[in-house]
Amino acid sequence: MTHQLSENPVLSGSPIPLEAFELDDSLLWVMHCAEGPVPKAAAEAVAGLLPKETQPWKMRWEEDFVALPLQVKGQAARLLGSRLEDITLTTTTTTALATVAQGFPWQPGDEVIIPLGEFPANAWPWLALAPRGVKVREVPLWEGHLAGPQAWESAPPTAEARPEERLLAAIGPNTRLLSVSWVRFQDGLTLDLGLLAEGCRSRGVELVVDGIQGLGTRALDLSNEQLSAGISAFAAGGHKGLLAPQGLALLWTEESFRNRLAPPGGWLSVEDATEWDRPSTDFDRGWQGDGRRLEGGVPNLLGCGALEQSLRLLADSGIHRIQAHISALQGRFLERLESLPAWRSEARRLGALWMADRLGSILSLHHGQRGPDGLGDLLRDGFSKGIYASIREGYLRLALHGYHRRQDVDRLLLWLAKA
Repeated sequence: MTHQLSENPVLSGSPIPLEAFELDDSLLWVMHCAEGPVPKAAAEAVAGLLPKETQPWKMRWEEDFVALPLQVKGQAARLLGSRLEDITLTTTTTTALATVAQGFPWQPGDEVIIPLGEFPANAWPWLALAPRGVKVREVPLWEGHLAGPQAWESAPPTAEARPEERLLAAIGPNTRLLSVSWVRFQDGLTLDLGLLAEGCRSRGVELVVDGIQGLGTRALDLSNEQLSAGISAFAAGGHKGLLAPQGLALLWTEESFRNRLAPPGGWLSVEDATEWDRPSTDFDRGWQGDGRRLEGGVPNLLGCGALEQSLRLLADSGIHRIQAHISALQGRFLERLESLPAWRSEARRLGALWMADRLGSILSLHHGQRGPDGLGDLLRDGFSKGIYASIREGYLRLALHGYHRRQDVDRLLLWLAKA
C-alpha cells in the first residue's frame, strides 16, 4: 500500500509549538497514551496558585474559587462543542464513570455491555454493580479477538472488522447501557460514535463513552444532534491527550440523562450552596440541574489552573488541525514502515485502518511472534536511545500528538530499522 504523504503540506509545521513544553531534544516522548507532557503555561498557572494555598488569605472567592472552575468548563465546552452547563468536574475517568454507574436507576437483572478488552476504568465501575443484580457482558469486536490472560494471543483488529455492528447486535431485552472506549488503549482502534449513538438511540439503550484516549487529539462535536441525542455521558481524564496533570477529569452528560442520575451528594451540588446569608444547615434545597449536580465537592483548584491552560492551548492550536497533523505523521510513518521487512505486514494492516479513519493517535504495532520478551527487548533498546514508547497487551504503542514533528517520525523509523 502506498500512502503518498511524504510531501503532505500538513507536515510543514506542528499546530502545537514545541516551545510550549519543556521537552529535551535528546528524548522522544511518544507516550501521551500513558501520560501527556504538561505545557509550561499550565505549570506556571499552578505555580501562581500555590502561594494562595500556602497563604490562604490571598485566595479570592470570585476570582479563584468561583471563576476558575467555570473557566475550565468553558474551555472544555469549547473543545467538546457543548454547553458549559453540561460539564461536570471530577477527579478521574474512573470516578466519572463510577458516578454514572452508581447513580443510574438499575433494576435487578439489568445488563451492561462493554467491548472485550476494555481498560479497567471502563470495566470496574460496572462490575461493582453486581451486588445490585446488574450483569456485565463483554463482546468481542472482531474475529480472533481475545483479552484477559489470553490478550497476547489475540489477533489484531483489521479494517474489515465491524465492531459497531457486533456491539449493537449484542444488545438484548435486558440491556440498559452500552459503555465503550472511543479509542482503545492497547490496539488503538477507534469506534464510530455516530453509528453507536444512532444504534443505541433506536434501541432505547444509553451510550456511555470513555474518551480519555481520544479527547485532545480527535475532534468531537457534541452539539451535533446525532451525537447529543445518542450519547448519554462522555468522560475523559486530563492527563493524557489533554496534556494536563493527573487528578482532574471532565464528565459531559446529556441533560435528561443527568437528571435521572442519583447525585453523589456533594455539598456544592445543591441550590444556593454558597449563599452564605442562608444557613448552611438549611437542608430544604433541591439539587442543581446542571453539571454541578454530579460534583463531589470543592474542586481541585491547582488542577483547574493547569487544565484550563492545557485546554486553552489545544483549542487555540485547533483540534481539527491537531487531528489532521497526527494523521499526516502516521501516514508518513506507515508508508516508510512498509519498507522494513520485519514490520511490513503491520504497516499494511495499520495502513488499511488509517485509510478507514480507524486509528486514533496511537499506532499500536502488534507483536506478531515476538512475544513479551521480544517487545520488552525492543522497548529497552528504545529507552537507551531516548525513545520513550510503551507496551500494552501485545502491542508496541507509539502515540503522536500535535507537537510532534516529521523528524520525530523519522527517528522512530530509524530505531525500528536498527533494532
